[in-house]
Amino acid sequence: MIEIRPFSSLGHANHGWLDARHHFSFASYHDPQRVHWGTLRVWNDDIIQPNSGFPLHPHADMEIITYVREGAITHQDSLGNRGRTEAGDVQVMSAGTGLQHSEYNLEPTVTRIFQIWIFPDRRGGQPSWGSRPFPKDDRAGRFIPLASGMDDDSEALPIRTQARVLGATLKAGESCDHVFSNAERYGYLVCAKGQVSFNDLILHAGDGAAIHGETSIRLTANEDAELVLVDAAKLPRAAQTGG
Repeated sequence: MIEIRPFSSLGHANHGWLDARHHFSFASYHDPQRVHWGTLRVWNDDIIQPNSGFPLHPHADMEIITYVREGAITHQDSLGNRGRTEAGDVQVMSAGTGLQHSEYNLEPTVTRIFQIWIFPDRRGGQPSWGSRPFPKDDRAGRFIPLASGMDDDSEALPIRTQARVLGATLKAGESCDHVFSNAERYGYLVCAKGQVSFNDLILHAGDGAAIHGETSIRLTANEDAELVLVDAAKLPRAAQTGG
């Protein structure tokens, strides 16, 4: 099963300093059909104006991955961490028992990010933060893990959940595959740039695709494309909270 979610169908909130699109229910946007996808809880496509951002605020019991698409984001938290993450790079915050953080665009131009939240396997734990550069050449023509809780992904930023966040860049005409470990996994694919075709479907820039019951997907770029994919587990029946 593959469901295309066009960019125009996403939740939308424009706060002036922040123009946000929501792939899943978030804040004032609620769609009972788009609350989560397996353990994937949030995928926001945010445009942040220069010299603005998210002031200090709390999180707990959530794995929060920020993929910077344009510009840069500057992070600071109550653990004493501070860092600047540039376009193409990734930062991860494991909220654990709780911390406060801020995220600001201190650049002279707009910053655009994907912010992705995934439920952890277990509640609690010491909070942590980290960032890492991922040069685009490393993921040219293939998916590579950017953040992962899988044992085999030793080069990725660690997250505390049986999920993977992967990135790929494709030149026009190039193809790449992703194989799910089993058909019970939940995939969510977003085309950050360009356009791709897969399973007789077309994904335009900004569109999302919810994938379940598939063992593999093959993507072909109709034009130069940048892709981000979450490969997540089934959400346990026990109710989970966090954020």
